[in-house]
Amino acid sequence: MTKEALGPDGLPGHDYFLDAVNHIDEAVASVTIAIGAAKGIVFSLVETLGAMVGDPDLPNHLKSGYMGALDLAVELEAKLAKRSK
Repeated sequence: MTKEALGPDGLPGHDYFLDAVNHIDEAVASVTIAIGAAKGIVFSLVETLGAMVGDPDLPNHLKSGYMGALDLAVELEAKLAKRSK
């Protein structure tokens, strides 16, 4: 995947967040990370993306990408919650 450079506003492209979520999902699947650690990282991603999406000054083209990454992170959060029961 080609990485977008930081924009003039200093924000990373949504692909960085998608890669982070996918990396955690793969690490859990290959048992190279503890479920508790994965849950903590995903929680931080959800909180960060939620704050970014809620920013009224965020341009729409970034907001839609971040919303997609947020949706994926929330899905992974739910998946991890089921696995830890």
